[in-house]
Parts: sequence; structure tokens; C-alpha cells
Amino acid sequence: MNLAETFKMATSTLIANKMRSTLTMLGIVIGNASVIAMVGVGEGTQTLASEQFESLGPNVIFVVPGAEEERRTSFSLPKTLVWEDAIAINEQVPTVKQVAPQVSDNELITYRNRNTKESVIGTTPEYLAVRSFDLAEGRFISDSDLKRNQRVVVLGAEIADRFFLQQSPLGKSIRIKNISFKVIGVLEAKGAFLGDNQDRNVYIPLSTMANQIVGDTSPYGTQLTFISIAANSEQSIRAAKFQIENLLRLRHQVSGEDDFTVRTQKDILQVVGTITNALTILLAAIAGISLLVGGIGVMNIMLVAVTERTQEIGLRKAIGAKEGDILTQFLIEATILSAAGGVVGTIIGVGGILIVGAVSPLTATVSPVAIVLAVGVSGAIGLFFGVFPARAAAKLDPIVALRSV
Repeated sequence: MNLAETFKMATSTLIANKMRSTLTMLGIVIGNASVIAMVGVGEGTQTLASEQFESLGPNVIFVVPGAEEERRTSFSLPKTLVWEDAIAINEQVPTVKQVAPQVSDNELITYRNRNTKESVIGTTPEYLAVRSFDLAEGRFISDSDLKRNQRVVVLGAEIADRFFLQQSPLGKSIRIKNISFKVIGVLEAKGAFLGDNQDRNVYIPLSTMANQIVGDTSPYGTQLTFISIAANSEQSIRAAKFQIENLLRLRHQVSGEDDFTVRTQKDILQVVGTITNALTILLAAIAGISLLVGGIGVMNIMLVAVTERTQEIGLRKAIGAKEGDILTQFLIEATILSAAGGVVGTIIGVGGILIVGAVSPLTATVSPVAIVLAVGVSGAIGLFFGVFPARAAAKLDPIVALRSV
């Protein structure tokens, strides 16, 4: 019997038992759909993280107080980074273009009968350029505002809409920590960054923040939450990081471990990439268990089929069918079931990714490699788990099989 005829017979047998074939495929369908969807979600998370870090601004370097280990184990923010450090970096590091120090704190913000507790950021005029924000209307904080400790505020897009209901807030006053501030500008919508909705932040002069909202909490000057720095170019980021670290070590008289941490966008993105890659692999591995379970289901059903079709196998062997013909037919049946389940699972998995992309911030990412791998693995699983029942069918003694007629 040639291969085409064997394939035709295997297909006819599967079609004749539609319900059993469908239920056998179900495990493979679920496994394939899970693998493709999980890999797609993982890659979408990586893409979203990359986009969010790029939105922070070009060639940005961050300096935060405290060593990395100290920040992980301490409940309070270390008080080792001050405004004078930012000034020194701006004046003494040649590879730096702009420096934007900031102090952040959650405070009660009130306008008439509306109030909310959001992040208040005290910063300088350079913040707008360093962090790539755009103004929707009005202006940003100026050097004059800093020198005079002006009570002026720039609103994020969402908080402006919430308080002023699509009306222009310019010239109106809001209260921060029960202190009145005049609205001078509104920023364009920026979106969330690692769970922090930047459109709900408000911005005031750093001097006003230090003197009237949080106070000087460091014995060395105005304590900073962190410093955002724009390097001259992408090529100068590495040199800028090296020069900033050396300058701060000299200023802080560090003899052992640094009391600050300098991170570039690339550094942070690599950490996030490592985490998301590990998450993607974990999710794919968990989903892959479904494929394994589906393969066992194929083997189980094929063994049942061998028992049910004992008479058919005995009759075929009695009229001349060889062991190889019987073996090939059962292997083809198992492979068809697994491959068909793989195709259906792929369609469902891709559909699931598109739905996730439509209802969440994640980018819908369909990985061709994951699709080829999932379908290939599902076909291989069918072939692998089909071998045992196929061999059992091929080894049946035709005389014993015909006696059961």
C-alpha cells in the first residue's frame, strides 16, 4: 500500500469519528494557543517597556541617592544626593548637555470641591527638554520662578481635565498642601511609565518645593529624589556616566561603596529585558505542559482506537497488509490530529494576542518563530506519542484478532 492511499485511509478514519478526533485534538489546541499567546504577551511586554523607556527622553542618565543594595534593603530614601550635586554635574561634566534635578512627594491637591493625592514634582526649567515633555498650553517653570520661590504650578494633562473639565486652567489657582499655587501651564499627555501615570503629576519650582512643601531634609542642602541628565549624544553616554560617577565620588568623599547609583536608559532596559525574557520563558514553559498533556491524550485515545479496531487490523493483515502499513496508518492518524490541533491552536492563540492588544496597552506581537515552533512541536508530539499505539496495532496477531470477530 502506497503512502497516499495510507494517508487517505487515515483521514477517512478520523472523519468517521468526528467527536473522538475533536476531543483528542482539544489538548493540543489548548497547548498551542497557550504557548503562542504567552510568548506574544511576553514580547508585547518587552516592546511596551522599550517604548516607555524611550519616551523618557533621548540619551537620558539617572542618578539616584544611595547604593543599589541600600535602596533595596532600606525603607527610607537615602539622603545622599543634593541640589548642589546637580549644579556641579551641569558645570563640570563636559559630556552633559542638560541637568534636571527633582524632588518628588505625594501631597493633597485641591481645587474647589475636588481633591486628590498625587505626585508633586519640584524641578527646574531643564526638566521639559531632558524628559521630552511638550506643553499643551501656557509655559513651564522659569529661572525667575526658581529665584523668587514663586508659587506657580504646571499640570499634567489628566489632572487638568479632572479639575477643570476641559476648560483652560491658566490663571486659576489650586492648593497644594493647603498652599495656593497659580496654574501657568498644562503638559501634553505623556502616558504611564512602569505603573506611574505621568499625566497625573504636577510640577512646581524646585526652590518652592524645598522651602515650602517638604523642607530641607538633608544636612548638606536640598535633598533630591533623583537627577535626570541628558548626555550630548548617544555615543557620549558611557563617558558621561564615568565622569558623573568620578565627580560625585570626589564631592561625597567616597572611599568605599558609592552612596549613589548612576543608571543609563540602556542599563535599566537590560534589567527589564532580563526580567521580561525570564517571564516569557516561564509562561511558555507552563503553557508547554499543556502540549505534553495533549500528547498523552493523543496516545491514550489511539490506544483505545487500537482496541476498538482489533477486528479491522486483523482483517487487513489477513488479506496481506504488512506491519509497516498498519504502523504508518496509525502514525499518520496521530500526526494529523496533532498538526490539525496545532493549526487551530495557532489561530486561537493569534486571536487571543490581538484581543489583548486591543484591550490593553500591550502591543499585539505575533511571533513567527513561536508559531512555527508550536506547530512543529505539536506535530512531533503526535508522532512521538503515536509510536506506542501504532506499534501495538502493527504487532497484533491476525489470527488472534480475527477470533474476536
